Amino acid sequence: MSRYEQDFLGQREIADDIYYGVQTIRGKENFHITGIPMNQEPYFVKALGFVKKAAAMANRDLGAIDAKIADAIILGCDRVIAGDMMDQFVTDFIQGGAGTSTNMNANEVIANLALESLGFVKGDYQHVSPNDHVNYGQSTNDTYPTAFRLALILRLESYMTALRQLQEAFFAKGREFDRVLKMGRTHLQDAVPMSLGAEFRGWGTTIGEEVDRISEARALLREINLGATAIGTSVTAAAGYPKLAVRHLSALTGVDFILAGDLVEATSDTGAYVQLSGVLKRTASKLTKICNDIRLLASGPRAGFNEINLPQLQPGSSIMPGKVNPVIPEVVNQTSFLVIGLDTTVTLAASAGQLQLNVMEPVISFALFFSIRTMERAVNSLRENCIVGITANEDHTRNMVLNSLGIVTVLKPLLGYKQCAEIAREGYKSGKSLHQIVVVERKLLTQEKWDEMFSFERLINPDLIG
Repeated sequence: MSRYEQDFLGQREIADDIYYGVQTIRGKENFHITGIPMNQEPYFVKALGFVKKAAAMANRDLGAIDAKIADAIILGCDRVIAGDMMDQFVTDFIQGGAGTSTNMNANEVIANLALESLGFVKGDYQHVSPNDHVNYGQSTNDTYPTAFRLALILRLESYMTALRQLQEAFFAKGREFDRVLKMGRTHLQDAVPMSLGAEFRGWGTTIGEEVDRISEARALLREINLGATAIGTSVTAAAGYPKLAVRHLSALTGVDFILAGDLVEATSDTGAYVQLSGVLKRTASKLTKICNDIRLLASGPRAGFNEINLPQLQPGSSIMPGKVNPVIPEVVNQTSFLVIGLDTTVTLAASAGQLQLNVMEPVISFALFFSIRTMERAVNSLRENCIVGITANEDHTRNMVLNSLGIVTVLKPLLGYKQCAEIAREGYKSGKSLHQIVVVERKLLTQEKWDEMFSFERLINPDLIG
């Protein structure tokens, strides 16, 4: 069974079990770019349902649409929000037309659902029209970005949860390794002693900062241009529609949306996306640094740092038997590089707007959703498959501290910088330990004083040294 639908470009035959219509078909055929349809981001599809529902409610309240038609549209929107029609959202993420194909995909699906609920057949648009009813008082230029922002707000919640869980995993290891003595390093050279727990706590703290930055960036997404229609003048919208539609959307979603004060500016502005993308890049940069540190500390096991052991997940070589690689930090690094590159995409697309519209918003949506999804998976994998299973080589790390010349810094308050520098130089040239030079040969400290100065508490709490 099939039906025929027509737009001003001509007529198309459509299978009768399909809820989208002729304009969606054209968009599907024209844009084979990513191969990723909109239904791969369920939050975006649901957000479109929320936006269309809020619009129908406002238009009903204002008498702009017959209440019977509006209620049927609302029922259709509820089906979309519930996820029942996910497979009907088929347009590619990246498309020309600033998202018009996606907007019409939503309009046609909802119109046909409304028609069925009223007892009509799909495509009988004289009773419920995708353009004249579902899209009444709207434009792609206000509904698409509003749905995009709502979807980002919803999507970011689980990503922030993943970051918080990673933070807590680092803090848990910080507590576990609190009494593990190790050598701190600057410039990849021995510096002063520290606790391995302090190193892990530091990673947890820096990830926690990212949750705060994401919260700040997410707050910018609450300002929307719903009701702006084509360019911000609210042409075709009923009087009072913008504020009422935003009020309904806030009530439906629980998100405190704000109607932009300047709808012309808001319709072309993409600054909030640039801000969010920058925060994602910042987190990616931090994760890269952390994963590089983890790979260094786990290097070896015999000819590297060998301070920590990572969970062994898979054989690491097709030629070297017994080799195991740090595959999870490696894949998180790669994900971070991808996100950093996609930030450049967002920056270029945001700068490419002209006059009253930025038509590049579809590629911005693709870049941000892809970044958030992949980062969330990478963060979860780092926690589940790596961090929680890390163990410490405590005896090895302590021996490295005591055999290091860097701990001469601990003696500086007693012996002075110049003498400590001479001692370190002698140790470097001769290969002797600091203990051999200071206690055995030069007798600058008694064994008792040495043990006091180099106790765990004094080594990791320099304030105790006097």
